[in-house]
Amino acid sequence: MSQVLHTPPPTTAPPAAEEDLAALAARHGLSVSGARPSLPEYVRQLWARRHFIGAFATAKLTAQYSQAKLGQVWQVMTPLLNAAVYFLIFGVLLGTKKGIPDYVPFLVTGVFIWTFTQSSIMAGTRAISGNLGLVRALHFPRAALPVSFCLQQLQQLLFSMAALVVILLAFGVPPAASWVLAIPALVLQFTFNAGVSMIMARLGAKLPDIAQLMPFALRTWMYVSGVMWSIDQLVGKHSDLPSWVAPVLQANPAAVYIDLMRFALIDSFHASQLPDHVWLLALGWALLAGVGGFIYFWKAEETYGRG
Repeated sequence: MSQVLHTPPPTTAPPAAEEDLAALAARHGLSVSGARPSLPEYVRQLWARRHFIGAFATAKLTAQYSQAKLGQVWQVMTPLLNAAVYFLIFGVLLGTKKGIPDYVPFLVTGVFIWTFTQSSIMAGTRAISGNLGLVRALHFPRAALPVSFCLQQLQQLLFSMAALVVILLAFGVPPAASWVLAIPALVLQFTFNAGVSMIMARLGAKLPDIAQLMPFALRTWMYVSGVMWSIDQLVGKHSDLPSWVAPVLQANPAAVYIDLMRFALIDSFHASQLPDHVWLLALGWALLAGVGGFIYFWKAEETYGRG
């Protein structure tokens, strides 16, 4: 006798275990690990970690020169030595000090303020790529890293400003009420620096090699920002320059913050040497870089530390 084996018909209804996972997770209030929060929520999370940002910045600053015998003295000595080199090369050999009253305070102010921007951007470029262990181990708003590095550089600048005050007094620059203007100028510069640092942090997270190119880009930026020479004098001496050169040089954000600080601290640096509507320029650059950089960084929040 032959036996016929009957195969049971396939079931068409999917088992409960294969229910759509996204719907299942949503029903039980689960969310993707490391998902990007909304922009207002991201701002709230960042503000909630403000104490971590401050402590992290202070710890990095303290550890920066911990292996050197002179320790924290290098926070002031490094920019001062840079200023001395620039004075020898540009002020003496190239003669850029001619026609600039109070050239040493002029130069030192430019070097200190430029160093703040330069160091903030360089540190921001490596903020994610250089701290992958921290990024992958802990959950926190990643913007805390570039902001904390900018805060570290601001703290270092404040140490340098104490030396700058001594230099101003030593070269006969009297204290003045205009010195108060240094506070809003620094606030705007910090906002600008933090925004650019966040832009570079996102780029550096995906393209680590960009950190090797930044010193060249920043050095070029320094040379066109009037750190060692006067943009106002350059424009006056070279009337054959194209008409667009002067406003572009004067509107350069690094030059704007440097000249604002010079105007605040040096009585021989007059308002006529500043570009028109300089405070609006400073505010515009701060908002453009600060807000734009923050949003640009936030949009890639869930990608940092992956891959």
